[in-house]
Amino acid sequence: MTLHIFNPEHDIALASGLSNFTAPHAGRQLRHDLGFLPAIWAKEGDAILVDDVEQAQRAWKKMSHRIATLLGGESLVRLNPGFTPTKPRVYSDQTPSIEPWGWNSALRAQLIRLGINELQLPTPPELDTIRRLSHRHTAATLLPKLRTEGTIGEMFECQTAGQVEELLAKYGQLVMKAPWSSSGRGLRFLSVERTPFEQQAGWFRNIVDAQGCVMVEPYYNKVKDFGMEFFSDGKGNVSYLGLSLFHTANGAYTGNILATETTKREIISHYIPTDLLDIVQEKICQETGLLFNGKYCGPFGVDMMVVHPSPFVLHPCVEINLRRTMGHVAIALAPKDDDVRCVMRITYSDKSYRLTISRL
Repeated sequence: MTLHIFNPEHDIALASGLSNFTAPHAGRQLRHDLGFLPAIWAKEGDAILVDDVEQAQRAWKKMSHRIATLLGGESLVRLNPGFTPTKPRVYSDQTPSIEPWGWNSALRAQLIRLGINELQLPTPPELDTIRRLSHRHTAATLLPKLRTEGTIGEMFECQTAGQVEELLAKYGQLVMKAPWSSSGRGLRFLSVERTPFEQQAGWFRNIVDAQGCVMVEPYYNKVKDFGMEFFSDGKGNVSYLGLSLFHTANGAYTGNILATETTKREIISHYIPTDLLDIVQEKICQETGLLFNGKYCGPFGVDMMVVHPSPFVLHPCVEINLRRTMGHVAIALAPKDDDVRCVMRITYSDKSYRLTISRL
């Protein structure tokens, strides 16, 4: 039996590095409203930790029928997830595994309070390693190893204002990123003509004081977001799971395409040759297998983008998410029919978050 946990506040908790961490209201509400999500990939007999069992059951019943209608996932309707409340209780030491959205110190502390034996959880040093690997420095280290003909991308680690201003003079436009930040947060844009460094100097100093540096990249004329999803066994082996075609607005996630791998590859082939995708995929498996060996076991994703001018080029590593992603969710929901295409979104209305799936 596996205990699954949807903790979407993970990135913010990771950035804090704290065990006693209280997520912002939006993060807590997202966890409450969509706590049923692991039912999509859980197996019969697994348990799913949720804030409200009755609410999770209602939401899952509605969602599972929607999935069956649009995507042919009839087997999910028959699945009876074992939703369990986030209240102190005695958990069996025989629970073979715990699979959260992402591991951080705050989650470890919460699970200990719920009665889970510390021996079933990552140790503080192991969590420190995961946090270190989640730093954007990891993406900056991986990026040059993925660069080949038809690709683009540079990242710089800056501790001083002078370093940023030198890069701004060289490239004209920059993106500054906090080393640890959640989707759509921790980004600032600079432009020689419109947004000089002085306008963001305070933000820069605050991030450097809190996190030690700021990651800086040239601004690229993005045409399309997408990513690749993987699984590391922690023993040097990394498996490729599939493409993730997603949409963003101001850097924040807005939705995923649900389609077969064949269909997704065909969509991307309009921009990037599929043989280039295969080369980059193989390089990621090889390099992250070495990097994560003995350090990280679990799902992760590598965000990429197609960049203009034409002919289009590939930025093969915009960032690495060392956790489960909405791309993994989309792969778990992928239809078997190449003719079926849907879009999965997280929406907010009537003071609640919802997962919606609709035909394209």
